[in-house]
Amino acid sequence: MKRLLSACLALGGLWLAGFGWFIQDAGKTSVTASMCDGIVALTGGEQRVDTAISLLRGGYGHLLLISGVGPHVTLQHILHLQQEPLSSPLANRITLGRRATSTIGNAHETAQWAHGNHLRRLLIVTAGYHIRRAMLEIHRMAPDLDLVAYPVVPLALQGPMSRRTLFLMFREYNKLLGAQIGALTGLPDGREGLDGA
Repeated sequence: MKRLLSACLALGGLWLAGFGWFIQDAGKTSVTASMCDGIVALTGGEQRVDTAISLLRGGYGHLLLISGVGPHVTLQHILHLQQEPLSSPLANRITLGRRATSTIGNAHETAQWAHGNHLRRLLIVTAGYHIRRAMLEIHRMAPDLDLVAYPVVPLALQGPMSRRTLFLMFREYNKLLGAQIGALTGLPDGREGLDGA
């Protein structure tokens, strides 16, 4: 019984230490972007799409995939929200991925898009609390791709942490642990989280 209790306390301590590291890591900003063949923005949070379009405008990638777009969202609607207008040649380089409904779906959608366009090096744009899981899932789906992380820091992580934000961190940290376990076991297969899959 004492051994079981000690093991539980040790695991709890490891989880807590990992959670503290995760919160600190999620608040780190990208220093500089790397030149890549393509850029991928994973929807689901603020600043991701805006940042990805700015990177496309800056020439850090030739093509942009916005993965996980809602069925009724158009490119015109997305571009209308931009502070600076985007030229037609640049707008034509943007693909809206509508099938992904989860990070695993994002990974599958990204792999299909990259391979279909013969891309090898991708700049992945998503929130800092999501970037490690996204990179893990995309790498599992397409290990041949060279992935470069470009995390953005949501406004919720730029000030004192609220209870809601802490719960978000708790949930995302456990999802990351689940993804790491999935990578070790080979499950899920990378097709879950796709609309119609």
